[in-house]
Amino acid sequence: MKLIDISWPISSATTGYKDKKSIHISATKEFDKDGVRESTVQLSAHTGTHIDAAAHFLRDGKTIDEIALERFIGSCIVLDLMQVTDSITADDLKEYGNHIQEEDIILFKTTNSLIQATDPFNPHFIYLHESGARYLIEKKVKAIGIDYLGIERGDPTHQTHTLLMHADIIIIEGLRLAAVEPGHYPFICLPLNIIGTEAAPARAVLLIE
Repeated sequence: MKLIDISWPISSATTGYKDKKSIHISATKEFDKDGVRESTVQLSAHTGTHIDAAAHFLRDGKTIDEIALERFIGSCIVLDLMQVTDSITADDLKEYGNHIQEEDIILFKTTNSLIQATDPFNPHFIYLHESGARYLIEKKVKAIGIDYLGIERGDPTHQTHTLLMHADIIIIEGLRLAAVEPGHYPFICLPLNIIGTEAAPARAVLLIE
């Protein structure tokens, strides 16, 4: 079995949402001086590949530790949406409607994946339009993943987030899909078990038999 790592690599140079500098990695012990290496890592819960829990936007939403691990594992479809130039709409997704089944995990491969992991933040990233969110809610999917640091863009009401969260659909942001062929894969994306937070960094992989 082969694993394809589709996680955003984390370093001090990693792109932050809207270029926020929230990642700080420092050595607390060095081998030449201490005989061991030890580091301190400080980062946002929304760093790189991460999962948004409903508590992010819903007053009484679940925190990341309250979500069953089974919700982050399952059969996924990587959709080729490289032709999209602004937002992923219901019309874009209907082309794949016959292939999307209830409880599927849907991953969007867009031109976002061509942006390097340390490039300045791109405010014009491809995002999921409200109509696309409503369409996938109707399809009763299990989770949705996008290949940039946000699933919506420039909406002060956060409709895409809140629609998906009210429908109990997992939101995964910050995937890296440039080297992934569209198609079906077993998928695992486990968040850190951080108590009481609205999100957590995660490691995401696809499996090839």
